[in-house]
Amino acid sequence: MPPRKEPTARQRRLGSELRKIRQRAGLSIAEAAPMLATDRTTVSNTESGRFGVSPERVRTWAERYECADSAYVDALAAMAAERINGWWEDYRGELPEAALDLAELEHHAVAIRSMQIMHMPGLLQNENYGRAMFSESAPVRSPARQRRLVSFRLKRRDVLDRKNPPDCTFLIHEAALRMAFGGPEVLRGQLRSLLEESERDNVTIQVVPFAAGGFSHAISSAYYVYGPVQQLDTGQTDTPTGSSFVDSELRLANWCALLDDAEKRALSPESSRGFIEDVAKRL
Repeated sequence: MPPRKEPTARQRRLGSELRKIRQRAGLSIAEAAPMLATDRTTVSNTESGRFGVSPERVRTWAERYECADSAYVDALAAMAAERINGWWEDYRGELPEAALDLAELEHHAVAIRSMQIMHMPGLLQNENYGRAMFSESAPVRSPARQRRLVSFRLKRRDVLDRKNPPDCTFLIHEAALRMAFGGPEVLRGQLRSLLEESERDNVTIQVVPFAAGGFSHAISSAYYVYGPVQQLDTGQTDTPTGSSFVDSELRLANWCALLDDAEKRALSPESSRGFIEDVAKRL
């Protein structure tokens, strides 16, 4: 099988999960290859995501590695069977790969939980707010590129409208509610959008007020995407130098603890609506 030009994050994740299974079995690549009736190069390239893998091979490898978690193996086989050409592919070559990887991750999400400190969650941003955010970025982007970025962000929102959408919990710090990207009118419109989105059955919005005090990692946002099984959960965060994805068990556990702590400090969904309405009235 010829190598891929550049595997996506999801393809790399499938390979890394196969590597984890092998390592849990206590096998080196050299030891695993003859068991799998293949060579070390194929094993290495499959685990890096450079080579594709069939659902049948996923099941065969898992069996040889004596992985008894059938739900996990089924989820990996389903990943291997995917042959979709997602809407995000229309933006390939224009936007960073990490942005496309995030859209693909959301497409397959069972549930999403996030904590935003300084800006609104991407899936809840309206057009004016998104445009204002991108206009503030450095280096300055051309109007055409800003339009594509806004278009991509709005397209991501469609995941909330699909059949069987993911259950989403958005924890939003009061700082984000008051950060007036684009000015008071733009922010007021965005706050109204938040109130509208909170009416969805699959969307929960909770505000973490200044009065809640400080908490662990309060300076950074966190985005947690739940997969079909716990082993396929993924964390994502934005940094000044790009987007970072997390899939190690320890780091994911730490992120869950961070989000749990923030949620304990947050207002109830009902109180959050009143809080957002009050902020909007005072603008």
